[in-house]
Amino acid sequence: MRVLALGGAGATGRVAVRVAAGLSGIGEIVVADRDLDAARALAEELKGAPARLSARDVDVADGNSLSAALAEADVVLNTVGPCHRFGPLVLRAAIAARTHYLDVCDDWEPTLEMLGLDAEARAAGVCAVIGMGAGPGVGNLLAVRAAACLDIVIDLYTAWPVDVPGSGAGRTGLSGPDGRPIAALVHWMRHISGTIAEVGGGRLVRRPPLRPVVLELPGGRVGTAYTVGHPGAVTLARGYRVAGESAGLMVVTPGTAAYLDVLRRDIDRGRLTIGTAAAEVTEPTMWRALRAAVRAFGFRGPGSLPAFFAAARGVADGRPATVLAHLTDASPLLRGVAEATGVPAALGLAQLIDEAGRRPGVHPPEAGIDPGRFFADLVGRTGSVKVVVEVV
Repeated sequence: MRVLALGGAGATGRVAVRVAAGLSGIGEIVVADRDLDAARALAEELKGAPARLSARDVDVADGNSLSAALAEADVVLNTVGPCHRFGPLVLRAAIAARTHYLDVCDDWEPTLEMLGLDAEARAAGVCAVIGMGAGPGVGNLLAVRAAACLDIVIDLYTAWPVDVPGSGAGRTGLSGPDGRPIAALVHWMRHISGTIAEVGGGRLVRRPPLRPVVLELPGGRVGTAYTVGHPGAVTLARGYRVAGESAGLMVVTPGTAAYLDVLRRDIDRGRLTIGTAAAEVTEPTMWRALRAAVRAFGFRGPGSLPAFFAAARGVADGRPATVLAHLTDASPLLRGVAEATGVPAALGLAQLIDEAGRRPGVHPPEAGIDPGRFFADLVGRTGSVKVVVEVV
């Protein structure tokens, strides 16, 4: 099996390639990147891995370059950003080349666009799994565990930590070698501005982000989390016929929630661009920090909510029930954005290269990845992460 790792020399791509290089069933990984020197360096670094590694200069914005590389691959692992620009573009090229596909897209707009390519993928015999990072990937697979305990799903949420204890948060790793904010940080500013897709009353709706959601969960866990523009809410609602609410949530301290809200308002008013807002996350200005400090008193905290979880409310055996699925130790996934995204992507790739598990079409994580196998592989890799499901 020959894997084309697009963006393989980038921060997330490097993590995914390192993990994938040890997977059985992969004969060769082509580290494809515009930075050929970085791709060669990674291939050299991993030359002792079970899979052979080589480097290739590929510019995904160049149709000929992309098509030529895809034509020689069995599977493409796409970690190139931003997702809204390159996700649908690369998927269309992969379908045309009849190359199986997996990415880490966590943007709801391109997610809907790529799901719209399902018929084309099925006709070409291509299996595509989109969004196989920490979110929606791991979050949606936790949601599968939670929803499985219910006969009727009314509300369904996924949540990931930002700066609460155990989140691994900090300002290190938020800027690249050139001092500019990393792409994931810029992408985050898209998720907390404008309007985002959620499910309300069982229907797809558009709402402003950073809406507080108060949760009362099994084990006496109570707290407030805030909505963010991840696509998990949209895809989960399609698969589980959510009758009430579904949204992606951030578990975040009041001070950070207030600061994000200040950035959101200034982006929406045209006072900040997405890029300049990302820069202010790494280097806050005194004026916006003061505004956030005043506003923080109006934001509730996460209380006793877990760091990384999915929660479902509905009916089980004719009675109301609330289910919590969470990781007992999320720290191996929370050492940085690249680790949290790259490790799940590689473990998802392990299933995609297995012919028995492939189904033609475009699938979100919950429809294209076996949760049991994924979490078993995650436990095997980390030795500490376990999934706990509680019902009340």
